[in-house]
Amino acid sequence: MENNNAADKILTVDIGGSHIKGTVLNNLGVPQTDYQKLVTPTPANPENVLRTVKSLSDFFPDYNKVSVGFPGYVKDGVVITAPNLGTKAWADFHFCDELQRLLGKSVRLVNDADMQGLGIVSGSGFEIMVTLGTGFGTAFLMNGVLLPHMELAHHPISKKGDYDWYIGEKAFKKKGKKAWNKRMQKVLAILKTVFNYDRLYIGGGNADELNFRLDPNIKIVTNQDGIKGGARLWADNHPVPPATFVTHPE
Repeated sequence: MENNNAADKILTVDIGGSHIKGTVLNNLGVPQTDYQKLVTPTPANPENVLRTVKSLSDFFPDYNKVSVGFPGYVKDGVVITAPNLGTKAWADFHFCDELQRLLGKSVRLVNDADMQGLGIVSGSGFEIMVTLGTGFGTAFLMNGVLLPHMELAHHPISKKGDYDWYIGEKAFKKKGKKAWNKRMQKVLAILKTVFNYDRLYIGGGNADELNFRLDPNIKIVTNQDGIKGGARLWADNHPVPPATFVTHPE
């Protein structure tokens, strides 16, 4: 595994349902440039997303490694599912390979919540990162190390649908803030009972819409807090399960 050094300039890209954002980090995860973002294309198929990532990368001419957080299930650099991008064209798409060819740099690719979690958690005990945006993202870490990714968002929470359906952006708009917050209280109670985590972090665009008192071991975080996970993907002292990324030598 390659490790970070002081000269590393890591282009870190966060692909979301509404925007694709990026910046360049040093090996400590400190941004070296201003954030830039572009609207996620419609349709958000592989060809259009790759084109948008390339356009975003043009804002950052000086980088030597790439980290990408993707809103779906990723295994060995291959996208298995990406329901929140609204197209089945992602199924079994070798996204990491295509990014490598497009950008000409080594790429590490993980689920977007996994990358956020890497950048945010304290590194002590069992910690969970959840994101409240277009859908419901989750990452699980033990002592700062990513555990195998689980798409909890697509586990049924009722006879009508899964977590994405229950608390995603569409549910927020359809049900309204009050009803959505009641649903979030139920979801957090489930997570507490099922996982007995030490700490839970909540990010994503709708995190600020929570209007009830949170337990002391739950913290609201920002996307900017989590972006340094892009640097931790390259850290020699931070092993990542091999099923979550693939490295391409330059």
